Amino acid sequence: MTDEEIAKIVIQSLASIVPELDEATLSPTKNLRDQLDIDSMDFLNFVIALHDVLKVDIPERDYAHLASIANAVGYLARKLR
Repeated sequence: MTDEEIAKIVIQSLASIVPELDEATLSPTKNLRDQLDIDSMDFLNFVIALHDVLKVDIPERDYAHLASIANAVGYLARKLR
């Protein structure tokens, strides 16, 4: 799976949590919680959505690796190898 494919999945997973998400305004490096004004429950739902689609386990200690789109793509790419 390419980084671009993973990024699409990350954005689709975010869109399932934040329906008003405007992909064009997302910064790949900014903190997702700050950009999208999501709370911890929304973030947990995002992690669950990633798990459901990609079938990767994401332990709580690794949640910080999902703070931005770029970080999430890098983290998930390593997990998928």
